[in-house]
Amino acid sequence: MHVLIVGAAGMIGRKLTQRLSAVPGLSDRPVSELTLVDVVQPPEPTGFLGKVNAVTADLAEPAAANAVLQGRPDLIFHLAAIVSGEAEADFDKGYRVNLDGTRALFEAIRTEGLQQPYKPRLIFTSSIAAFGAPFPDRIGDDFLAAPLTSYGTQKVMGELLVSDYSRRGFFDGIGIRLPTICIRPGLPNKAASGFFSNILREPLSGKEAVLPVSTETRHWFSSPRAAVGFLLHAAALDLELLGTRRILNLPGLSATVGEQIEALRRLAGESAVKLIRHEPDPVIEKIVAGWPRDFEPRRAAALGFKAESSMDEIIRAHIDDELGGRIGG
Repeated sequence: MHVLIVGAAGMIGRKLTQRLSAVPGLSDRPVSELTLVDVVQPPEPTGFLGKVNAVTADLAEPAAANAVLQGRPDLIFHLAAIVSGEAEADFDKGYRVNLDGTRALFEAIRTEGLQQPYKPRLIFTSSIAAFGAPFPDRIGDDFLAAPLTSYGTQKVMGELLVSDYSRRGFFDGIGIRLPTICIRPGLPNKAASGFFSNILREPLSGKEAVLPVSTETRHWFSSPRAAVGFLLHAAALDLELLGTRRILNLPGLSATVGEQIEALRRLAGESAVKLIRHEPDPVIEKIVAGWPRDFEPRRAAALGFKAESSMDEIIRAHIDDELGGRIGG
């Protein structure tokens, strides 16, 4: 099996690449080739015995998407996007990357199939930013997509394209709305949701963190480990089970910032909690107020998608996967 990962240099892309290099195969087919694409050079996985193509490309550039499809990959993970805060701050860049790049990839797949039959499986990562307030207490599978940000709008446009291109038989697609990923490793990024990770990641390493919202703020989370699990599960899933509804809300954990902090206190002690400094930011508070807080993802659960059930589990996953099982700088 030839697997293409678009956005392979990002955090989830790197973790997915490494997991794919370690698994024997997907749907009983061995992974023999990886094509890794991003706007910066993607790192090659360790321990993978098959062929690796690491490509630097911007899919919004003319012919770039066609070039990365020359090997006719069987499975495509489309993870590439600029994050919410950046998409909101730079309108043109957000639409160029998150919509134009996505459309270019989908069109390249379609035109590749005009030459000779070609119908890959495609997995598109969407976001809970697809939804906008006002919300019910728990968002069910039938709640309307009505985003309140440019990022969310771009993701919903991508979802509609996934459904339509799948309906027309150009590829076999699924869109998965990821919860906010927490705890993200590495340095803070421009995502408006970044503080949810910062207030745990930095104190766990003995560093200060800024909290820009109230501790009563509630949100929907899953770990990077769970996110990779979602992608692998989607890759092996019988998509006929989706029918015409190709987009799924995924499982996660609903928790308040206060509950995040209490879990940090249980696992790392009061000294870690004291490293969090509360500095309200009206801009961030306004954005977060329009985000979903809780879900009831029955379809995804019935299809076997799984996530953590406690914030303690999410923090422990970070400690084990990123800190070598140790807390502190």
